[in-house]
Amino acid sequence: MVNTLSRIDAGPLLDSGDARGVPEPAHRGPMNYELFMAEAIAEARRGGEEGEAPVGAVAVLDDAMIARDHDRMLLERDPTAHAVLLTLQAAARKLDSRLSEVTIFATHEPCPMCVGALVEAGVHALVFAVADDRKGAAGTVLQLARDRSLPHQISVVSGVREAEARRLASEAPAGA
Repeated sequence: MVNTLSRIDAGPLLDSGDARGVPEPAHRGPMNYELFMAEAIAEARRGGEEGEAPVGAVAVLDDAMIARDHDRMLLERDPTAHAVLLTLQAAARKLDSRLSEVTIFATHEPCPMCVGALVEAGVHALVFAVADDRKGAAGTVLQLARDRSLPHQISVVSGVREAEARRLASEAPAGA
Protein backbone atom coordinates (compact mmCIF):
# COMPACT_ATOMS: atom_id res chain seq x y z
CA MET A 1 0.00 0.00 0.00
CA VAL A 2 1.27 3.48 -0.85
CA ASN A 3 1.41 5.93 2.03
CA THR A 4 -0.42 9.09 0.93
CA LEU A 5 0.35 11.21 3.98
CA SER A 6 1.82 14.66 3.58
CA ARG A 7 4.43 15.78 6.05
CA ILE A 8 4.65 19.55 6.38
CA ASP A 9 7.83 19.51 8.48
CA ALA A 10 9.64 16.84 6.44
CA GLY A 11 9.36 18.28 2.96
CA PRO A 12 6.98 17.94 0.05
CA LEU A 13 5.50 14.44 0.17
CA LEU A 14 2.01 15.48 -0.89
CA ASP A 15 -1.09 13.49 -1.69
CA SER A 16 -2.90 15.89 -4.05
CA GLY A 17 -4.12 19.44 -4.20
CA ASP A 18 -2.43 22.66 -3.23
CA ALA A 19 1.07 23.12 -1.85
CA ARG A 20 -0.08 21.80 1.52
CA GLY A 21 -1.61 18.60 0.15
CA VAL A 22 -5.28 19.46 0.57
CA PRO A 23 -7.32 20.63 -2.40
CA GLU A 24 -9.05 23.82 -1.31
CA PRO A 25 -12.60 24.66 -2.37
CA ALA A 26 -12.62 27.23 -5.18
CA HIS A 27 -14.12 30.01 -3.03
CA ARG A 28 -11.18 30.34 -0.64
CA GLY A 29 -7.41 30.34 -0.48
CA PRO A 30 -5.03 28.22 1.55
CA MET A 31 -5.98 27.54 5.16
CA ASN A 32 -3.67 28.50 8.03
CA TYR A 33 -2.72 25.01 9.23
CA GLU A 34 -0.34 26.28 11.91
CA LEU A 35 -3.00 28.47 13.53
CA PHE A 36 -5.69 25.81 13.66
CA MET A 37 -3.29 23.10 14.85
CA ALA A 38 -2.23 25.47 17.65
CA GLU A 39 -5.88 25.57 18.69
CA ALA A 40 -6.08 21.76 18.66
CA ILE A 41 -2.93 21.64 20.80
CA ALA A 42 -4.44 24.17 23.23
CA GLU A 43 -7.53 21.95 23.46
CA ALA A 44 -5.30 18.91 24.09
CA ARG A 45 -3.55 20.82 26.86
CA ARG A 46 -6.96 21.46 28.51
CA GLY A 47 -7.71 17.75 28.34
CA GLY A 48 -4.37 16.94 29.94
CA GLU A 49 -5.12 19.39 32.75
CA GLU A 50 -8.37 17.45 33.36
CA GLY A 51 -6.45 14.17 33.64
CA GLU A 52 -7.30 12.95 30.16
CA ALA A 53 -4.83 11.99 27.47
CA PRO A 54 -3.68 15.26 25.84
CA VAL A 55 -5.48 14.80 22.53
CA GLY A 56 -7.41 17.68 21.00
CA ALA A 57 -9.31 18.47 17.83
CA VAL A 58 -10.97 21.41 16.11
CA ALA A 59 -13.34 21.63 13.15
CA VAL A 60 -12.86 24.46 10.67
CA LEU A 61 -15.18 25.80 7.99
CA ASP A 62 -14.31 28.84 5.84
CA ASP A 63 -11.35 29.75 8.06
CA ALA A 64 -13.53 29.77 11.19
CA MET A 65 -13.44 27.27 14.03
CA ILE A 66 -16.90 25.84 14.46
CA ALA A 67 -16.20 23.17 17.09
CA ARG A 68 -13.46 21.97 19.40
CA ASP A 69 -12.98 19.32 22.05
CA HIS A 70 -10.50 16.98 23.69
CA ASP A 71 -10.53 13.37 24.80
CA ARG A 72 -13.14 12.82 27.53
CA MET A 73 -13.03 9.05 27.93
CA LEU A 74 -12.26 9.14 31.66
CA LEU A 75 -14.53 12.06 32.50
CA GLU A 76 -17.48 10.64 30.55
CA ARG A 77 -16.68 7.00 31.34
CA ASP A 78 -17.12 6.40 27.64
CA PRO A 79 -14.46 4.65 25.55
CA THR A 80 -15.81 6.37 22.42
CA ALA A 81 -15.41 9.93 23.77
CA HIS A 82 -12.43 10.68 21.52
CA ALA A 83 -11.56 14.28 20.66
CA VAL A 84 -12.13 13.80 16.92
CA LEU A 85 -15.51 12.12 17.37
CA LEU A 86 -16.74 14.71 19.89
CA THR A 87 -15.60 17.56 17.65
CA LEU A 88 -17.27 15.98 14.62
CA GLN A 89 -20.53 15.57 16.54
CA ALA A 90 -20.49 19.20 17.66
CA ALA A 91 -19.78 20.39 14.11
CA ALA A 92 -22.59 18.22 12.74
CA ARG A 93 -25.04 19.73 15.23
CA LYS A 94 -24.04 23.26 14.19
CA LEU A 95 -24.18 22.57 10.46
CA ASP A 96 -27.12 20.17 10.35
CA SER A 97 -24.69 17.43 9.24
CA ARG A 98 -23.48 19.34 6.15
CA LEU A 99 -19.78 18.70 6.62
CA SER A 100 -18.44 18.41 3.06
CA GLU A 101 -16.24 21.51 3.37
CA VAL A 102 -15.12 20.96 6.97
CA THR A 103 -11.48 20.29 7.84
CA ILE A 104 -10.69 18.49 11.08
CA PHE A 105 -7.42 19.29 12.86
CA ALA A 106 -6.27 16.71 15.42
CA THR A 107 -3.16 16.49 17.53
CA HIS A 108 -2.89 12.74 16.92
CA GLU A 109 -3.74 10.53 13.97
CA PRO A 110 -7.27 9.26 14.56
CA CYS A 111 -8.18 5.64 15.27
CA PRO A 112 -10.33 3.49 12.95
CA MET A 113 -13.53 4.51 14.75
CA CYS A 114 -12.83 8.21 14.32
CA VAL A 115 -11.61 8.00 10.72
CA GLY A 116 -14.66 5.87 9.89
CA ALA A 117 -16.88 8.60 11.34
CA LEU A 118 -15.05 11.28 9.32
CA VAL A 119 -15.53 9.25 6.12
CA GLU A 120 -19.21 8.63 6.88
CA ALA A 121 -19.73 12.32 7.64
CA GLY A 122 -18.11 13.26 4.34
CA VAL A 123 -15.62 15.79 5.74
CA HIS A 124 -13.28 17.47 3.30
CA ALA A 125 -9.93 16.99 5.02
CA LEU A 126 -8.03 15.76 8.05
CA VAL A 127 -4.87 17.46 9.30
CA PHE A 128 -2.99 15.85 12.17
CA ALA A 129 0.25 16.45 14.03
CA VAL A 130 1.47 13.07 15.29
CA ALA A 131 1.19 9.72 13.51
CA ASP A 132 -0.03 6.81 15.63
CA ASP A 133 1.97 3.65 14.92
CA ARG A 134 -0.36 1.51 17.05
CA LYS A 135 -3.82 2.38 15.76
CA GLY A 136 -3.56 5.22 13.24
CA ALA A 137 -6.18 4.81 10.51
CA ALA A 138 -5.26 7.72 8.24
CA GLY A 139 -2.27 6.00 6.68
CA THR A 140 0.08 4.80 9.38
CA VAL A 141 -1.43 1.43 10.34
CA LEU A 142 -4.58 1.46 8.22
CA GLN A 143 -5.57 3.69 5.32
CA LEU A 144 -9.29 4.30 5.79
CA ALA A 145 -9.22 8.00 4.98
CA ARG A 146 -8.24 7.49 1.33
CA ASP A 147 -9.48 3.95 0.74
CA ARG A 148 -10.87 3.97 -2.81
CA SER A 149 -13.21 1.07 -2.03
CA LEU A 150 -15.21 3.42 0.22
CA PRO A 151 -17.67 5.94 -1.22
CA HIS A 152 -15.76 8.99 0.14
CA GLN A 153 -12.09 9.77 0.58
CA ILE A 154 -10.60 12.44 2.79
CA SER A 155 -7.54 14.54 1.97
CA VAL A 156 -4.89 13.99 4.64
CA VAL A 157 -1.95 16.09 5.82
CA SER A 158 0.31 15.04 8.67
CA GLY A 159 3.16 16.55 10.63
CA VAL A 160 1.76 20.03 11.29
CA ARG A 161 3.28 21.22 14.61
CA GLU A 162 4.35 17.64 15.27
CA ALA A 163 7.20 18.46 17.67
CA GLU A 164 4.92 20.59 19.86
CA ALA A 165 2.20 17.91 19.99
CA ARG A 166 4.77 15.19 20.77
CA ARG A 167 6.25 17.29 23.56
CA LEU A 168 2.80 17.79 25.11
CA ALA A 169 2.07 14.05 24.93
CA SER A 170 5.44 13.19 26.49
CA GLU A 171 4.76 15.53 29.43
CA ALA A 172 1.46 13.79 30.24
CA PRO A 173 1.35 11.61 33.35
CA ALA A 174 1.50 7.86 32.72
CA GLY A 175 -1.96 6.43 32.17
CA ALA A 176 -3.42 9.70 30.87
